[in-house]
Amino acid sequence: MENPVESLHKEATCSICLEYFRDPVSIPCGHSFCRSCIAQCWKERSSDFSCPQCRVVSLQRNFRPNRELGNVVEIAKRLGSRAEQEEPGGGGGGGRQLCPKHREALKLFCSEEEELICCICRESRAHRSHAVFPVEEAAQDYKKEIQSRLQSLKEEKEKLLGLKLAGENRHQEYLKQTEAERQKLMSEFELVHHFLEEQEKLLLLQLNELEKEIMKHQKEHGGKFSDEIVSLSALIDEIEEKCTQPDSEFLQDIRSTLGRFDKEPFQPPEEMPSKVGKRLGELSEKNSVLTDILNKFKDTLPSELGTEWVNITLDTDTANPQIIISEDRKSARWDVTRTDVPHNPKRFKSSCCVLGCEGFTSGRHYWEVNVEDGGIWAVGVARASVRRKIELKLTPEEGIWALQGDFGQYQALTTPVTPLSPLCTPRRIRVFLDYERGQVEFLNADTKDSVFIFPSASFSGERVFPFFKVLLAQLTLDG
Repeated sequence: MENPVESLHKEATCSICLEYFRDPVSIPCGHSFCRSCIAQCWKERSSDFSCPQCRVVSLQRNFRPNRELGNVVEIAKRLGSRAEQEEPGGGGGGGRQLCPKHREALKLFCSEEEELICCICRESRAHRSHAVFPVEEAAQDYKKEIQSRLQSLKEEKEKLLGLKLAGENRHQEYLKQTEAERQKLMSEFELVHHFLEEQEKLLLLQLNELEKEIMKHQKEHGGKFSDEIVSLSALIDEIEEKCTQPDSEFLQDIRSTLGRFDKEPFQPPEEMPSKVGKRLGELSEKNSVLTDILNKFKDTLPSELGTEWVNITLDTDTANPQIIISEDRKSARWDVTRTDVPHNPKRFKSSCCVLGCEGFTSGRHYWEVNVEDGGIWAVGVARASVRRKIELKLTPEEGIWALQGDFGQYQALTTPVTPLSPLCTPRRIRVFLDYERGQVEFLNADTKDSVFIFPSASFSGERVFPFFKVLLAQLTLDG
């Protein structure tokens, strides 16, 4: 049996707009409509005014206000609102939601609008042409689709969990290796500390013994001189006093007085034994050797310890059109023809140069480059602001610190350039950057010998990139 409230709702609904009557009016056949709805239907007609519901034709366009129906509409609205509040979940019919416009149960689902609608909405212009399904059927279809997507999410989650676990295992392995290196380092330094402490004790002991021997000799040496000086002082005083006596008294014992001058000459004590000087020289030599070892050890620290190795790749957006970059972006070679590359403000236009992808604003870093003999090449670093559209002068003033090979002639690109012996320039070069100290150094990557160093580069707080020039040559990055 139909709900009385729903029946009342139907009677209070305009058959044209399918909503509650607004300013209801009746036409000659007796049917009622919203004033605006029937006026719109009859807008273009001058005669034969047919009823939209029963199709009965009226000869005149005649509306009569239906105030009684307007009162019924108000009652239906209040009853619908009260029923919505009393029903579980704010709807009607066993918890089912009601359409906010028509107060009908939302039994249908519009797949195009993806919203719940009632049976009256289904017949309205807004949904008449849409695919509409019962709520239960639409829910099952969407649940199947969601379950399929949910399964994909679960598979993706499992995949990520596997990758996470693999990553954690790798990290744990790296941590174990790091700890093993720490223990090895501590053990090596403990041996170095022990060796240095033993050497310190031995050298200090030898220096103490030598110091005692020198002080003993100093005491004996000084004592003999002091005794002789005291004796001479006493003799001088005695003879000077003798010279003040009256002549007769002075001459009485003149032979004895003159004999006082005939004393044995003073024999200076033996000088410091030569063995002391020899031993002191040996200790000094040992100290110098130790100092040299420590200095060499310290000199290796900036280019080895506390320095990050960087796996450099080449930035194709900066490469001159005549530079061919390998697929893995680890090698660059020059080609006589210009390749067709897209415009990019970062690209070197006139100089056959390319930058690395990785830039630095702090820290100590190094990378290694293999260079071919012959042709013209340069490796080093460049500020981010280095000019791209003109032929570059590879100088520190232009923001470039580099080492260059020019058909076998090697030079550091200072101002003016610093020639280098080909014998000291390797085929495999390590570029070392210390940003805070403003230092760029080039080393033989095989022997770790320094080739050239820019000791005071001015980066001006800019990002610094690995820099390469290739002309009739090829460069390959390690890593």
